[in-house]
Amino acid sequence: MNSRITSVDEARNALGKRLRELRTQARLSGKELAESLSWPPSKISKIENGRQTPTDDDIRGWTRATNSENETEALLAALHTLELQHAEWSRLLKAGMKSHQGSLAQQDEKTKLYRGFDNTVIPGLIQTPDYARARFAQVVMVHKVPNDINDAVRARMQRQEMLYQPDKRFHFILTEAALRYRIVPVDVMLAQLDRLIALTSMRNVRLGVIDFKTQYVTDPRHGFWLLDNDLVRIETYSAELNLRQPQEIELYGRIFEQLASVASYGGSARAIITRVIQDLAEEAADPARDFEV
Repeated sequence: MNSRITSVDEARNALGKRLRELRTQARLSGKELAESLSWPPSKISKIENGRQTPTDDDIRGWTRATNSENETEALLAALHTLELQHAEWSRLLKAGMKSHQGSLAQQDEKTKLYRGFDNTVIPGLIQTPDYARARFAQVVMVHKVPNDINDAVRARMQRQEMLYQPDKRFHFILTEAALRYRIVPVDVMLAQLDRLIALTSMRNVRLGVIDFKTQYVTDPRHGFWLLDNDLVRIETYSAELNLRQPQEIELYGRIFEQLASVASYGGSARAIITRVIQDLAEEAADPARDFEV
């Protein structure tokens, strides 16, 4: 993910470089600084080389030990900008999944154009309650966060009310793989696919599907969201990445248009979804198929 390297890793490296400069200006070795802060020497090296993100307390301790407390606020501002770009799930979901949905709703209020591509799952804004419930259960299992699934589902469904606001527009692109991956039970997926068919008729929603036979212009490397022309949001296993550099937004905008150019819409999209529904319905009607050789 080149964008993550340019915006997140370089920001962390720049912060580490500035902290190293303060240490050398104070004529302290890494070992001496570590001893003064009661840290293992390896922590100094990791922070200075961008392999570990310091905390607020780390920054304050560093500037205090290097007699550069006048730099504290600027360094904290740089750290907080980095944290906004690379928001680890353990921190985002510490207060529960409902709280994170509320944070997303604040961004929703000011966003007018949503463009989203997903190659593995159905996006939250168009999930059924049961699909959302299954996805939140997976989050609880993977990240060991508070189990507030019922509240999180209600919050997600409330966010979906903006799909009916005439001043907002939505453009979703899904791969056929996202319709077929066994992430939720078959009956839940069948209801979700029915929901997608209904969405193809909404006035301010454009739903594209890229079937398996499509020749791609660019590879479908990972899912992402474009919020107006202000933000690119990417979800990884460990973090939510928020990219705001103009060149990154422009890049993802071009990639989105390339993916949109090979997607099927309207009746063609419904035909792909219907084909998947038929395959899943046949499987659900004949459980013995799972045991065929």
